[in-house]
Amino acid sequence: MEKATFGAGCFWGIEMEFRKVKGVTATAVGYLGGTMQNPTYENVCSGKTGHAEVVEVEYDPAQVSYEELLQIFWENHNPTTLNRQGPDIGTQYRSAIFFHDAEQEAAARESKEELQASGRFRQPIVTEITPASTFYKAEDYHQQYLEKRGLASCHL
Repeated sequence: MEKATFGAGCFWGIEMEFRKVKGVTATAVGYLGGTMQNPTYENVCSGKTGHAEVVEVEYDPAQVSYEELLQIFWENHNPTTLNRQGPDIGTQYRSAIFFHDAEQEAAARESKEELQASGRFRQPIVTEITPASTFYKAEDYHQQYLEKRGLASCHL
């Protein structure tokens, strides 16, 4: 199994999308990219910790490629809005790819460049691509939040 970590605004919707993918064996939502150790949701929402809301995806590369996961990431948020997704505003909602190795970094940078060159977006893509740091799992009530509320079949 391998891991991939993405920030695409609020972590509930993007987690749900990754859970639908054959080859994804587990997901967890949490916080990554900040300075505080063991942050809580309230800490992260303050915008003072530097963390992004992220989904950590565990996947079987024999069933789904990292490039396919990148495609799902790009399709399920707006990568041109700085520190914002829909009504959610703040650095914790930034578009981010946190890579776990050099191959993921190269694939992420290539996919970003290809998407920018495609002309799909009029504005520049602002997605940050940085090394994964310590992942802090969010509180239990955030895990599979939309599925727990019967919203797993809706598309955000």
